[in-house]
Amino acid sequence: MNTDSLFDLKNKVILITGSSGQLGYEYSKALLSRGACVIGLDRSKNAKAEELEKEFSKKFHFFEADITKKDSLEKVVEQLKKLELVPSVLINNAAIDSPPGAPASENGPFESYPEASWDRVLDVNLKGTFLACQVFGKEMSLKKNGSIINVSSIYGVVSPDQNLYDYRRKRGEVFFKPVAYSASKSGIINLSKYLAVYWAKENVRVNTLVISGVFNNQEAAFLEVYNSRIPVGRMATSQDYIGGLVYLASDASKYMTGTELVIDGGWTAI
Repeated sequence: MNTDSLFDLKNKVILITGSSGQLGYEYSKALLSRGACVIGLDRSKNAKAEELEKEFSKKFHFFEADITKKDSLEKVVEQLKKLELVPSVLINNAAIDSPPGAPASENGPFESYPEASWDRVLDVNLKGTFLACQVFGKEMSLKKNGSIINVSSIYGVVSPDQNLYDYRRKRGEVFFKPVAYSASKSGIINLSKYLAVYWAKENVRVNTLVISGVFNNQEAAFLEVYNSRIPVGRMATSQDYIGGLVYLASDASKYMTGTELVIDGGWTAI
């Protein structure tokens, strides 16, 4: 097998959750450009999904679904079976976090972090990943062919560096990186290990892609302190993660399961 065929995606049907978001859109476009058929899943269709449908009319298929509801995902499976497009690759990309501009209660001290916020983040990030693996992974196991890529974060491997937000506290704001996102992304890592062992004999590989922060026009004060903390000196772009996804989705990683591919600019090396 030559090197090019190792990374070939032309016969792959790849399902991406959260496909309408910043990273989901970039992942979808990159994989489509490499010849894959992509199934996009999100709660609603936006302009990015419409753009992909127009540009890749025969290769991109969008479905509205709520990943926190098992019956919603099962309906997608039934539709995909009718189209003969059951995925051989699942990328669990969908996730939420408390944004920097959220109310103070969302980004306040751990001692007063709202229970409802914990439930909401864990419901999407961890339960949603669990359900997508359960529903789509089952189909892969029946066909004895599949690769599941669960997207985690540096904050699922190490604790958030609360010192990064000193600049906000110095200007009078109450801000701490919340606990729920870290807990959810940590859970994804061991969920992946469990499933990798569980489905090993069914030829379904399950790995975790661990990523760091992505540039999205954050304020200058944050970028200054973040970039000084990360060894390569900059935040990631979405393109920095494409190679890892192609590797995990393709036959190039056919002996890799139950482990983490860390692409973080050196963050967790410190």
